[in-house]
Formats: sequence, C-alpha cells, structure tokens
Amino acid sequence: MTEAILLVGGQGSRLRPLTSHTPKPLLPVAGVPFLAHQLARAAAAGVTRVVFATSYLAELFEPYFGDGARFGLRLEYETEAEPLGTGGAIRNAARRLRCGPDEPVLVFNGDILSGLDIAALREGHRASGAAVTLHLTRVPDPRAFGLVPTDPDGRVLAFLEKPESPEQIVTDQINAGCYVFTRSVIDRIPAGRVVSVERETFPGLLASGVPVRGVVDDTYWLDLGTPAAFVQGSADLVRGIVHSPALPGPAGEALVLPGARVHPRAALCGGTVVGEGAEIAEGAVVEGSVVLPGARIAAGACVRRSVIGRQAVVGAGTRLDAVVVGDGARVGAGNDLSAGLRIDCGAVVAARVKSVRHVEKR
Repeated sequence: MTEAILLVGGQGSRLRPLTSHTPKPLLPVAGVPFLAHQLARAAAAGVTRVVFATSYLAELFEPYFGDGARFGLRLEYETEAEPLGTGGAIRNAARRLRCGPDEPVLVFNGDILSGLDIAALREGHRASGAAVTLHLTRVPDPRAFGLVPTDPDGRVLAFLEKPESPEQIVTDQINAGCYVFTRSVIDRIPAGRVVSVERETFPGLLASGVPVRGVVDDTYWLDLGTPAAFVQGSADLVRGIVHSPALPGPAGEALVLPGARVHPRAALCGGTVVGEGAEIAEGAVVEGSVVLPGARIAAGACVRRSVIGRQAVVGAGTRLDAVVVGDGARVGAGNDLSAGLRIDCGAVVAARVKSVRHVEKR
C-alpha cells in the first residue's frame, strides 16, 4: 500500500473569476477536472489510497470523485473548518492514514502539472533514509518561489522563501510542490493550528539535524495558478507535450468533447479544448484556448490563449487574446479585448456597433 495526501484547500484567488463557483483543482484542464490527471498518474505510480485535504468549496469534491473506484483508488476526504496552511492541512488529513510510522506518504499540491516519476521519488526516499524528500525543479526566474539549495549529494541546505534582492538568489532550484514524508514526521507537525511546511516544518527539521533530501528533476513542470498557466497546461496536455492517462481522447491540435458542436468552417488549433455542449460557429478561430461546457463562440470570432466560462457567449467578430470570460458572461459582437482582461461571471460587455456592421458585410 502507498498512501497520499492531496492538498486541495486553496481558494484559487489568482484564477478568479474561474474559481468563483469551482475550486481550482476541479476546473477542467484538457477536458477533465485537473485532479483527474493527478489521480491517474498517482495510480499509475502504485498509489492505492488518497486523502483529499479540502477547505474551499469542500462539498464539491466527493460528489464528483466518490470513493475513487473508477480511478483504481480508495479516496477519503478531510475538511479543515478553518484554513490551516500547508503543514496544518497535512497534519489534519493524516488522521485518515493507515500506514505505519516508518512508511512513506506522498503529498501533492493540487495545482501542479508535472512529468515527475512519482514512483522513483518514493523509492529513492525509502532508500535514502531521509525524513522528507522534496521534488525540486529549476526555473529561469526563481524570485516568486521558495529557493531550496542542496549539496552534491542532494541534502537540503536551507529553505529561502521568495528572495527580495539579487544577493539572496543563491540557486535556481525551487520547491516544486510534491513531497515524500516518512509518516512519523507528519505526526510531529502540531495539530489544530496554522502551520507552513515551507516556513516552519522544513526549516525546523534542518535546525534539528534531521536529513531532508531534494531531488532535482528537469522534466515538465508548471504551476497552474494563473490564467496564462492554466491555458498553457491544458494545451500542453492536449498536444501531448506532457502525458496524462486521464486525457479523454487522442493527443492533437484540439480536443472536442461529446455533445460539442463545431462548424466545419471553424478552425481549432494550438491544443484547444471545446467542452460538452459548447458551440463554435462558422468562421470562428479558436487557438490554444479552453472553451468550457455550454459556452458559445459566434461566427467570425477569434479567440486565442483564453478561457471561456460555462454558458458564456462571445459575440460575432469579437477578438480575445489572453482573456478570461467568467461563467454566464456575454461579450457582445465586434469587441477587441486586450490581454489580461477578466470578465466577471454573469457580466455583459456591450457590442461595438461599428465593428458589428463590418462583420455583417463580410
């Protein structure tokens, strides 16, 4: 038996309005809730039981995933009454674990897409005798992340949270959000209060001389916490740049889910996903975007690197580039919306009359 804890309690504030009614880990990525990809990869690595550490909109997880039988897993759910931080969430979920004190427990963040060999990380942890093994990755600009320098043998030397000056950037290695804990270490995390593993648990282990190991892995890695990364991760899965057993179709330039309607003279490319019941009209171009269930993109619209929410409408001739349109919002015809714009759920953007006349003459 290998057990895991999946941290899925965050509010996903960087992804609003997409997360206004849906927890970040349940947002559709490449056609299925993101957690489906994580669970499929965990099962393939030999994980048998997973505890969801939930908080925000916790009631939505179990109705979709149930007992986990269709994923080949046993799933259980533990909800924080109040957010407890990463360490507190792990400690709270540990009450559902069944393994002994010397057994490894995998811990995943619920918003990381990676090509990590999970089984190899676990087995390396067993062999090393470390208290905790961390997945590390290298990034060109580590300023927004926690830095984790290691010695040549992989022993972690320090945990440096988000450097504020160039002198503090001593490595390009960052905490990649996947760990293997020896169970007894989890049981030493204080219960019932906010605890950060990054700022309290891991530095405390180092200070007490307990071995903490870092494994630098240079395969695919992406934090899906922003709209741009969310769109990129979905497109990379659809195109097969990163593999997932949960992808509901063959890899290619587009994934059209059952019940969606795409006009023969519409163009889909760049890893676009068209969700169930969505409609793409004649002459529309959709590139590298996520079109959620029930959305409609009208004739001649051009949508690039964007997310179109459930039941949302993009009007004829409208152009969107790196825009998030919330659930049920309506963007009128003839608009040209700039990158980074977010349209709230249910909002209405009026049509631009001059552009509409131009569209009608095409």
